[in-house]
Amino acid sequence: MIVLSTTDLTLRFGTTTVLENISFSVDERDKLGIIGVNGSGKSSLFKLLTGEYEPTEGNVYLSKGKTLGILTQEGAFAEDGEDGTGDECALEHMLHAFPALLRAEAELEELQKALDAGVDAAGSDEAYDRLTRTYSAMHEKFLRDGGLEFRGRCVGILRKLGFDDELSRMPVRYLSGGQRTRLALGIQLSRQPDVLLLDEPTNHLDIETLGWLERYLADYAGCVMVVSHDRYFLDRVTNKTLCIQNHRAKLYNGGYTRSMEQRRIDREIQEKHYRDQQKEIARQEAYIAQQRAWNRERNIIAAESRQKMLDKMVRVERPDSAPKPIRLKFTASRPSGNDVLDLRDVSMGFGDRTLFSHLNFLVKRDDRLLILGQNGCGKSTLIKLIIGRLEPTAGIIEAGYNVEIGYYDQENQNLDPSATVLDELWDAYPKLTETEVRGVLGQFRFVGEDVYKTVGVLSGGERARLTLAKLILSKMNLLVLDEPTNHLDIDSREALEAALEQFDGTIVAVSHDRYFIEKLATRIVEITPGAGITTADGQGGDFTDYRIEHVGEAYSEYRRFMEARAARQGGTSATRPTAMGTTPAATAATPSSSKEAYAQAKANAAEARKRKNRIEKLRRDSATLEAELDEIAAELVGPAATDYKRAAELDARRTEAEDELMAVYEELEELESGEG
Repeated sequence: MIVLSTTDLTLRFGTTTVLENISFSVDERDKLGIIGVNGSGKSSLFKLLTGEYEPTEGNVYLSKGKTLGILTQEGAFAEDGEDGTGDECALEHMLHAFPALLRAEAELEELQKALDAGVDAAGSDEAYDRLTRTYSAMHEKFLRDGGLEFRGRCVGILRKLGFDDELSRMPVRYLSGGQRTRLALGIQLSRQPDVLLLDEPTNHLDIETLGWLERYLADYAGCVMVVSHDRYFLDRVTNKTLCIQNHRAKLYNGGYTRSMEQRRIDREIQEKHYRDQQKEIARQEAYIAQQRAWNRERNIIAAESRQKMLDKMVRVERPDSAPKPIRLKFTASRPSGNDVLDLRDVSMGFGDRTLFSHLNFLVKRDDRLLILGQNGCGKSTLIKLIIGRLEPTAGIIEAGYNVEIGYYDQENQNLDPSATVLDELWDAYPKLTETEVRGVLGQFRFVGEDVYKTVGVLSGGERARLTLAKLILSKMNLLVLDEPTNHLDIDSREALEAALEQFDGTIVAVSHDRYFIEKLATRIVEITPGAGITTADGQGGDFTDYRIEHVGEAYSEYRRFMEARAARQGGTSATRPTAMGTTPAATAATPSSSKEAYAQAKANAAEARKRKNRIEKLRRDSATLEAELDEIAAELVGPAATDYKRAAELDARRTEAEDELMAVYEELEELESGEG
């Protein structure tokens, strides 16, 4: 069943066309990915669908009774709490997404107090009966609308998005921009609208959270429409793709990879039909010209006949030119020594908080080392240690011979907001001529009057491209990149990947872009605070270091390695990677005798049995509690609907059972994740 559709949707601002004749439809369970270069009109399409923009032409149809929710790139609330939400904690802010349920809770509580006061307080038996009927009807509607689940759902989604108890209680005004974005995402997910619009939902999410979001959206009961440049995410979530190019859009079946292959085939077919028709037109025009040149009556008749046939021909349109891609080429100034970067027993923290400890790894020339880890584990801090902006609390970081570092900052803080695009690049490289500077900017799609824009008005993607332009001209032999694909569209990401693959130096990068990791990495270091991973030299460290065997399959290979290691750790051995990641065979601790080995194996087996038994008990407990809650719900709308005392008892027991069930779920999830 179609839940949303558009017909000939067109948007113009003055003489500028943003979108033209956009027509498509989505069904109730469709997962639609929307792709296009930055500035192609993806966010504008969402604003048309929600009614924020009025279309110049065309219509949007939302099925009757269906709800629509949207997450924008700007988030859901004011930056500093000007909307009155700044003093609320994150959980309170999320619960306020359900005003009707909160009002119903408060009203039911007041009605319950009135019922508890008895007939005398009501004034008469008739008034008391009216209160009872009102309570029963309201309570039944409260249950129907999800009153029993919404609080638990909010808590669960917040935890999956990285909000622990402390962060959930923190006032919104103190949350970072990334945390606000994740909170806004959580609000929309908890509302569960029939049509969910998500504009760049993967921004500020770490890989673990991305995996959870992919599974959640793939199983989402409603329709999802998502604007994203994350190719890996699109492939795992979407079953349809809307490609916006040159103001128009075409709908393809399949996720990103499948749709792009079909797009390539369609373009080749259209180009072939166009070329073949142009050849036929040229042949017919030559025939007509020849007949007219002979200028006999029968030749004139033949020429006119062919001309009529040519005039009636349905012309094949020439395929639109694709947006001009950015052109990148990184060049190292001179070769570095073989040992590029040496980290020895490095630890870092702020105050009482330790981010990571005992990092030991050596970066060799031509390495493409990707640093992974959950949000907050210290990845960007490690990058700042490497470039010398911070000092470690312990350990040594040394750069090798002839190493010259070029740094890409994910926040683009090295740009002057008051400078023009032209001056920003020219001031950094004053020896270049204006023609040379404009040539470089043109490679990054800054053409014409674009070079006179001030940096402060640039979009995130434009600022990222300008930072890359400055980095390319630096000609350093060690590139240190902090989330380099953030804000870049898919075409720009692919251009960056191709340039980095050809770079004749060394790369150290932090990224959550799994497609980028897959193609580029030759080595992966994952920071895992508290894991206490032991390296080959016997030193402890909060990290895993793995060298990729099949370049181009880096992320897939690394996940297989981690899953296999987790499976081994759940058995009788605790296998660890070596410090340099050459093999996954080194163990964390080798027993010194057969007796110790037997004792260790026996203890591990006992622990595994204990965990298995506990999991089975928790599953039985959860089933029992779920059944009890179903029975309570049925009785509340049945026999207890007019028995306020029994309803009060059931309501109290329901609250206890929900708390018990939440605790069971949390312990079960922790134990099952520990099984690997």
